[in-house]
Amino acid sequence: MFSLFFYLTIFLIGLAIGSFLNCLIYRLEKNESFFKGRSSCPNCGQILSWSDLIPLFSFLILKGKCRYCQQKISFQYPLVEISTGILFLLILMTFFTMVNFVTIFFYLFIICFLIIIFVYDLKHYIIPDKIIYPAIAIAFLYQLFRILKIENWNLFGIWNLEFGILKPILSAILASVFFLIIVLISRGKWMGIGDIKMAFLMGLFLGFPNILVALFLAFLIGAIMGVGLIISGKKTLKSEVPFGPFLVTGTFIAMFWGNNLINWYLNLFW
Repeated sequence: MFSLFFYLTIFLIGLAIGSFLNCLIYRLEKNESFFKGRSSCPNCGQILSWSDLIPLFSFLILKGKCRYCQQKISFQYPLVEISTGILFLLILMTFFTMVNFVTIFFYLFIICFLIIIFVYDLKHYIIPDKIIYPAIAIAFLYQLFRILKIENWNLFGIWNLEFGILKPILSAILASVFFLIIVLISRGKWMGIGDIKMAFLMGLFLGFPNILVALFLAFLIGAIMGVGLIISGKKTLKSEVPFGPFLVTGTFIAMFWGNNLINWYLNLFW
């Protein structure tokens, strides 16, 4: 019963954080302050009451429509909230007994940044500097904490990591250089500068060899989705497709199952 209550609480917290991420995405689009002003309907501008802002449940109660103007509410809002809740659950279920609170909070912070990048790039074909730079800074500081052995303050006394900062730094540099080469060769037609920054963040966050898993999956999923969009007639060979969502998806998969995928691949040959 305690475990069920604990995980339900984590999921609800994730829903609330997801609602906050939706607010950040909207205000980033409008170039508004992240922390000033009350939330309002994007269609009619009506200030929303607390009952309109209950994560997920308000969307269901209102049947996906604004209480005041009856315009449809974008499915982005419940999807981001549910996704955040599920990812928070996966973090706790996967890493709770393996690492300390510093690492747990770091993972949760990075997940929030990645969700914003996923949605914003999907909608606007750009990875915002206001999000990617703070994410890189936090990832870099965390790696410094690791080399200073702050992560050794393990409250559970179960796992003690002693990796240096060199591995994630090299992973970040090599991943970003790889994307830089693609940008230069294609003259910005295949990849953008934002993808270079995103690759640097991925390298800092995942390290080696999981960065390889993330990049491989990003290109694989991107290729499958691209072919599907072309076959369905929604895109052509000359159409622009944001790559950030695929990089984020690859990062999530590598984060949770990267080691398992690597071991599975190696077992095919040995």
